[in-house]
Amino acid sequence: MVRNTSRNTGYTLTRRSKHKHKRTQHHHHHHGPHPARTIVTRRQSHISGSFFHMLPPEVFDMILDKLSVLEMSVFSMVSKEITGCVVDYISTVAWKNRTIVQSFHHSTCLEQRSTIGHYRDLGLLFKRCTLLLPTKERLKFIFSKFSQIPCFMLEQCSSLDCTGFCSYGVFLQTLIAGWDELECQRVFNFLCDLTNLLQKVDAVITGKPGVRWYKELQLRLFCRQVLLDPWPNQPDSQFWLMQLLKPWPMVSQARLLFILYGPLLPEGSLGWQDLVERGLPHSALWDLSKAILLLFDKVEVKDNVIQAILEELIVIPQPWHVENVARLLVLCGSSLCYAILSSKAINGRLREISRLIVYIIMVCEKDGYHMSWAVKLVQQICKIFNTAPERFFFIQELENMFSEVTRDVFEFSVAGNHFGDGETFQTLCILLNSSARFHTTFLHMLLK
Repeated sequence: MVRNTSRNTGYTLTRRSKHKHKRTQHHHHHHGPHPARTIVTRRQSHISGSFFHMLPPEVFDMILDKLSVLEMSVFSMVSKEITGCVVDYISTVAWKNRTIVQSFHHSTCLEQRSTIGHYRDLGLLFKRCTLLLPTKERLKFIFSKFSQIPCFMLEQCSSLDCTGFCSYGVFLQTLIAGWDELECQRVFNFLCDLTNLLQKVDAVITGKPGVRWYKELQLRLFCRQVLLDPWPNQPDSQFWLMQLLKPWPMVSQARLLFILYGPLLPEGSLGWQDLVERGLPHSALWDLSKAILLLFDKVEVKDNVIQAILEELIVIPQPWHVENVARLLVLCGSSLCYAILSSKAINGRLREISRLIVYIIMVCEKDGYHMSWAVKLVQQICKIFNTAPERFFFIQELENMFSEVTRDVFEFSVAGNHFGDGETFQTLCILLNSSARFHTTFLHMLLK
């Protein structure tokens, strides 16, 4: 994140006024109007007074009135004097009322894109016209123009189709693109003070899950749309996610991750209980897995920290349905999945990892992953054990778990359940098919 400054190489050409040169040699009087061009640097031009400096303020304002936001952002970089004039102009109430759009409840996608594009241009304008200010003063000046917009504030707008946070996020991303980490840290601290963000986070992560569902949803939308999602590059997203997580202990970090990236119900609240009661599709866990991988790829975050956060996550609010844990591990990829399972294997938790592997195999069958991936995962875990008896005991535990899970699903189907017999019977069929496919692939890879 390096700020680039362009070098001024422009010149102002002025024509010397015509005058008479009087020559006295040999009594020759000779009128010679010779128009000559001289080069005056921009700095010298400012000293003597620029063209815009000679204009009445009302006329200059009329010129600025005709410029678009993007054009004004370019114009503000002409000189220090022009920058000051532009800053004065955009500080007026009239300009603010006319230019800073406060309507974010649009009915069409075209209107939404137009508003978001307008705030991208505003980000460029404020970025360019405040270049010469220290970061703290810069932020105070900029956010004094936007801090009272209701749709930019937490818990002030309940409209489901509001694009306020999205517009705010695009504005912020455009404004600070290229700033170094120290400056971005100041931005985060400034926003926390401006919005009471940390106090609002504390209120939801210490409360009972789902009770303050509106506050949870507002916090999720603000953090995702303003701080996390606008960034196209992974390092930037990692930086902002780390800023949000750092102040809290590990249990609270897991809770906050769920609030920010956990599955949403159709009505908009978080699906806390759904993860406990039944298996969810991969789309419900996709965002959560991407966030975990974002942390896993961060060099400063150690593997054991990620594993500890994941262990806390899968018991919020109660232990998850095993299929959801398995699906999350599959979505997190080979490295993290192996790290979690191998840690459990080293600690002797064979029954637990056997059950997880059975469901991982079932997820591979259900979601269309290659079964060879699951086979290679089991082979890698086998290598953790040093002796042949230990490896045999692990394989035996895994096979027994296949039988146990199959029996449990069958008995559940026979007893009847509130999801309907058809769904349970389908689960039983998928489980049997996945077992057959796994063992076929396992034997094929072993014998070839």
